Amino acid sequence: MLYPIHEIFYTWQGEGVHTGRSAFFIRTMGCPIKCPWCDSAGTWHPHFMPPTVTRLSSTQLAESALTHQPDCVVITGGEPAIHDLAPLTSALHAKNVPIHIETSGAFPLRGDFDWVTVSPKWQKKPLPECLQVANELKLIVEDTTSIERWMEVLGDPSAFPHIWLHPEWSKRNDSTVLATISNWVKTHHHPFRAGWQLHKNYNVDALDPRSHPQ
Repeated sequence: MLYPIHEIFYTWQGEGVHTGRSAFFIRTMGCPIKCPWCDSAGTWHPHFMPPTVTRLSSTQLAESALTHQPDCVVITGGEPAIHDLAPLTSALHAKNVPIHIETSGAFPLRGDFDWVTVSPKWQKKPLPECLQVANELKLIVEDTTSIERWMEVLGDPSAFPHIWLHPEWSKRNDSTVLATISNWVKTHHHPFRAGWQLHKNYNVDALDPRSHPQ
């Protein structure tokens, strides 16, 4: 099976529980959700998409990942779950590489994953079946009401091992957004955790020439 690929690159994970661990990223093309602040718009926006789309097989992707011996492979997008990832996860597991996925949770997961990060989006709410298997949630905090609104949708926070609160990147210097995250974590405690896109501070993705920073 061939997958439409925006980029593959070797870096380290900059978010969530596995922050700081070496990671090989596979970023697929396509996303029906199309967030206005998307930091991977090259996967779907006509103004940023490449003129031609690279298509790689599950075997090619697994072999590329294996050359680096990463701590994990992260499949992301766009929205990776619009693709049948079962052949890809089978090929990666045959190489004994842990497989992580980062998804909105709005589409059924097809494949066998060792770690599931769900970052829900307002445009298309997450499926209960995806929330049930999530190892961590990543909520994007756009304003002072974002967290409360998400908790109305998601329900009991104790159902989730980790809930990361990330400022929407264009609001990363917005004192009201940052204070909202800080106060929520201090008031509500576990499983809430303040998050950040640490890889952007290091600009580590750009060290691999195969990456296409937005």
